[in-house]
Amino acid sequence: MGVPWLNLGQNFRVLARKNPDRLAFKDPFQSYTFGDYNRRVNKVSNALLRLGLKKGDKISCVMDNIIEIVDLYLATAKTGIVLNPVNFRLSSREIEYIVNHCDSKALFVQQDFISEVEAIRKSLPNVKYFVCTAKESVKDYLRYDDLLSSSSEAEPNISVEPEDVWVILYTSGTTGKPKGVVRTHESYTAFYLINAIDFDYREDDICLTVMPLCHVNSTFFSFAFTYIGATVCLTSARKFDPLKIFELIDREKITFISLIPTHYNLMLAVPEEERKKYDLRSIRQLLCSSAPVRRTTKLGIMELFKGVRLYEGYGSTEAGIVTVLKPDEQLNKLGSIGRESLGTDFVKLLDEKGNEVPVGEVGEIFSRGPMLFKEYYKMPEKTAASFKNGWFSAGDMGRKDEDGYFYIVDRKDNMIITGGEHVYPSEVEEVICQHPAVMDCAVIGVPDEKWGEAVKAVVVLKDGAKATEQELIEHCRGKMAAFKRPKSVDFIKSEEMPRTPTGKILHRILRSRYQKEP
Repeated sequence: MGVPWLNLGQNFRVLARKNPDRLAFKDPFQSYTFGDYNRRVNKVSNALLRLGLKKGDKISCVMDNIIEIVDLYLATAKTGIVLNPVNFRLSSREIEYIVNHCDSKALFVQQDFISEVEAIRKSLPNVKYFVCTAKESVKDYLRYDDLLSSSSEAEPNISVEPEDVWVILYTSGTTGKPKGVVRTHESYTAFYLINAIDFDYREDDICLTVMPLCHVNSTFFSFAFTYIGATVCLTSARKFDPLKIFELIDREKITFISLIPTHYNLMLAVPEEERKKYDLRSIRQLLCSSAPVRRTTKLGIMELFKGVRLYEGYGSTEAGIVTVLKPDEQLNKLGSIGRESLGTDFVKLLDEKGNEVPVGEVGEIFSRGPMLFKEYYKMPEKTAASFKNGWFSAGDMGRKDEDGYFYIVDRKDNMIITGGEHVYPSEVEEVICQHPAVMDCAVIGVPDEKWGEAVKAVVVLKDGAKATEQELIEHCRGKMAAFKRPKSVDFIKSEEMPRTPTGKILHRILRSRYQKEP
């Protein structure tokens, strides 16, 4: 038996009794108090059970940030059914792989994504029920609202334990095939309670969910507010529009948002005269995570949202939050990802032989704690390969300073070896992005007859800006060792930069574009 913590669905029942009239969730079309929403979730829970689904069965969904995906998170928490939220940006074949791999028995689809599912419907042999959120009937689909209209509001009588599996989230596949990350209720509850302390959440907070709810970032940082009885506002994750975010902050008096560096850069690119149209003073806290944050971006955030408490979190789908850099540490430890999150055991930096590296040297980041995942679904070899004596690594490389602060160097798989020297792309990217014409940059290794690999920079320029290959190479001179400087620079458009749905650059895709024999 695990620790006797209530999971999100069980705790929501308590919140509905305590604060039935407080606003719980709001999306662009509807809003619910805690009392009303608990009754709705009970109807969804009982509808799932009436379909014949039982504790431990898997269901998948393909949805944007709408109320229905929140329904499924809370209903599965109450019934012990396992939810697999699939990224709606994936292709039909990618969706097919995930739904089949996780053995889903039902697939819930937002109306907008029916065509992607129809293309693979015959290739999903385990799926017994296809359910659609459309208001009108769709051939061969159960209508979501019909399931609810005939369902009971009674609390489901299912025993769900802390150690039971709640969610299988598939990784974005930055280094290969997506892996199903199996997470239990207690790993999420630990996150909610720990981060409520670490990030100083309050009951009167209003969180804006911008990241897709098929991603761990939103299931962590949105539902952490739900767990303590605060309000969550949902907005579409399909396209990030900084003006829309400014407008939502102004109208809804948002106090917290979790975003990635790409989002913040887009907000900072909005002309000052446009920003001034919106009142952004309600923002109390901001989180930047899911990808390394450059110094210029952090300084810009603190200038745009004056007086904001800015946090940076480092973690992974598997490990939860590993380190946190807190607001009072931002300026004196600029570039750091902070120190251990509350509840996380000592973070280790290990060399290839499993030995801890000295202060200041680069090693692979390992951690352990109550937020850790259970396993990769049906991939025991990959699970075993990610652990060393109970310590987990997501494959990131880092170093630690004398004060115990950690710094991300790069992913282990992205390291370039040129002439026997190791080059970490993020170090070179940081310097190139300091050039005033550069919007974004990715550095990769390409085959080279003399050096084995040569350093190449792939650059996105700001709108209207100009720069040459030689200019950017010269920009790096004196700022890094000669072997780290790019030997070549390619310029591409922003939409040509391959990214995961959460904004991380896919270096492996870029490498594949340039992997020609020397």
